[in-house]
Amino acid sequence: MRLEVTAEDIVRAVTLLRAGGLVAFPTETVYGLGADASNAEAVKKIFAAKGRPHDHPLIVHIADVAQLSHWAHDIPPAAQTLARKFWPGPLTIILKRAPAVSDLVTGGQDTVAIRVPSHPVAQALLLAFGGGVVGPSANRFGRVSATTAEHVHQEFGDSIDCVLDGGACDVGIESTIVDLSSAKPALLRPGCITAAQIETALGPSGASLAAPDAQSPRAPGTLAKHYAPRTPLMLVESDLIDELARSFARQGKRIAVLVHSARQPMIEQLVWIAAPAAPAGYAHDLYANLRRLDAAACDVLLVEALPLSAEWAAVRDRIGRAAAGSGTAENG
Repeated sequence: MRLEVTAEDIVRAVTLLRAGGLVAFPTETVYGLGADASNAEAVKKIFAAKGRPHDHPLIVHIADVAQLSHWAHDIPPAAQTLARKFWPGPLTIILKRAPAVSDLVTGGQDTVAIRVPSHPVAQALLLAFGGGVVGPSANRFGRVSATTAEHVHQEFGDSIDCVLDGGACDVGIESTIVDLSSAKPALLRPGCITAAQIETALGPSGASLAAPDAQSPRAPGTLAKHYAPRTPLMLVESDLIDELARSFARQGKRIAVLVHSARQPMIEQLVWIAAPAAPAGYAHDLYANLRRLDAAACDVLLVEALPLSAEWAAVRDRIGRAAAGSGTAENG
């Protein structure tokens, strides 16, 4: 059931959440598949619907920072600093979990991931619901994330209770994840809020965010294989795309190509998308472009390698994991 977003639709969605149902909803990053974070049976439905491993933690979405202490304890000053600067917005903070938080939500860890989304529909839903909503991306586990209500419908059909249609997501890739559960802040997943922005906000304590290590909490979207199309995906330097596309064409293969700077060769068996050349625009369109190319029934998907500068870090991360998990019937 797809709902336009009226006040009555928000009430209807809240009723479904309180009854243990699954409600897909838009955030500024991607669409989330929502369930009452305090209802274990409802949370189990998310794992079943997505085919998600039970040790893979979920992000709890809350309406405002005032609810933070219900889900976390030993909240350091750095968390308050980042919350004031970036919430509502596309930043997830990992903290020590409060005692009542379910192992299903945390993946059995002693930490919990929390964020306050800025999308007005997500805000309306969370304010009306009054509690935490777990909301992993509304797609099958390991596959390309959903950034429109139609993407959610393609993934789940009528098997979930409703989808709140808030249009296309503004950011288009998942939130930045920062771990504040130990002494040294660490960047676990890049996003549109950059490491430099976080370090600046934290001041001397965040002068250099640590990288993940063996002791870091498991975090959503950080498996080597993720965000993956079923079409085999190859990262290719821009000056090699023409040559490689022609080579595949001579073999009788259909080729899908996603570029941001390369020019299109005159090849018949080619499905070509020129993405925006700026990182924010590229990120906004990324999953819609991958879905379109994946649906084109091609034999191979060539993606032009991205610049190595810091502003491209988040989309490089997503494309790298997509390439690692692509080309299989099952997710990674």
